[in-house]
Amino acid sequence: MSDYPVPPTRTVRHQPSRAQIIEVDIAVVGAGISGISAALEAARLGRRVALIDAGQQLGGQSTGSMLGTFCGFYSNGPEPYRVVYGIVDAMFAHLKKADAFHLRRGRNSYIPLYQEQALVRWIEQAVHAAGIQVLLGATLLQARRDGGRIVALDIATRFGPVEVHAEGFVDASGDAALSYLAGFDCREPVSPIMGTLMFTLEGFDEAAALQLDRWAVQKRLAETGGRYGLVRRDGFVFAFPGKGHATVNMTHVKTPLDPEGYATAQAEGRAQADRVVDFLRGEYPAAFATARVRQYGFLGIRQTRWIVGRHSLQIDEVRQGLKPDDAILRCSWPVELHDRPEDVHWEEFGDDHLHYVPFRAMVPQQADNLVAAGRCIDGDLAALSSVRVMGPCVAMGAAAAQALDLAGAGSVSQIDIAALQLRLRDNLERRDRD
Repeated sequence: MSDYPVPPTRTVRHQPSRAQIIEVDIAVVGAGISGISAALEAARLGRRVALIDAGQQLGGQSTGSMLGTFCGFYSNGPEPYRVVYGIVDAMFAHLKKADAFHLRRGRNSYIPLYQEQALVRWIEQAVHAAGIQVLLGATLLQARRDGGRIVALDIATRFGPVEVHAEGFVDASGDAALSYLAGFDCREPVSPIMGTLMFTLEGFDEAAALQLDRWAVQKRLAETGGRYGLVRRDGFVFAFPGKGHATVNMTHVKTPLDPEGYATAQAEGRAQADRVVDFLRGEYPAAFATARVRQYGFLGIRQTRWIVGRHSLQIDEVRQGLKPDDAILRCSWPVELHDRPEDVHWEEFGDDHLHYVPFRAMVPQQADNLVAAGRCIDGDLAALSSVRVMGPCVAMGAAAAQALDLAGAGSVSQIDIAALQLRLRDNLERRDRD
């Protein structure tokens, strides 16, 4: 008979309590790649930072949606150079050291492949080493304002209410949740922009998969996808060389802004993913006869709600490569508009093309201490589709942190733009080749 001691317990009962108060210099809402960039940049500047996300893991879609590809980090042309720096130097170095990075040529540029678990570990280590206060499972309920200034956030967590007080705020929520709850005007698409539930495959013949021509697969999708019940008739399978798994991007799902609709969309995305596997097995048995889903990602969301900024980036500005006086980043990613269930509208740009994001597109009208970063900045749908990918999002996060640092207790609308651009010169001028 064991004499191992039984640990003691105690009886407790919930007692209403006052909210935990957190006071920082800069509060970042959303821990996707733009929010991570903003938080790390602000911490590097010596600011006290809170990073708030409703999810259970840092990295947002970059780590949870099985994206597997870094888009928008390089220029176009025969010898692409990197156009985004900041946290990217350390992030790429970590992934390369972990053998979790593969530089792939595609769309007249480089589109690196990466492994999500290696990325999430780098993010966790970097964020905690920087002394950033992290709130996960933290849902924003209300943003309190005094005129054009946000003064506090009311947040619900499973452990009780939290109030976050800060001098400056970054809306990196993706859905402009902070701007919307603060009462600033926002935009939504009249017709939904499709999201994608990506997933990874295992148990396939990697050598055979690497021999498949992407465009031939896309043609087959268009011809036979209907027999498998596929909604989307284009997309891709990227096998990560030597790792025995592949990233699949062949689904299209509406992404509503309500909890029940989101849950339904998530389930629909997984059902579409299963039908994609049936297509791959049936049409390419030499490569995928024994393929199976290794992991489903969370539903990837592209464009749902965004701010009404001091400037709205327009597609003609993107096409012409106009560089505004308040440019804070450059990008060469194509127009990638997912406005139809069956396919994607792509509009490629030439070798020397660069387009830019103006700082004014990141600041809600009438806001003094709030800067948006990521896919919720202001623009028309086509323009946003060319700057919402991860590379520009990293650069926007850095710009938001630097702008709030320059503003201090003042307004971001009154900062010295030349001083901001000097701080961001790597993302505007540097041209390293990896």
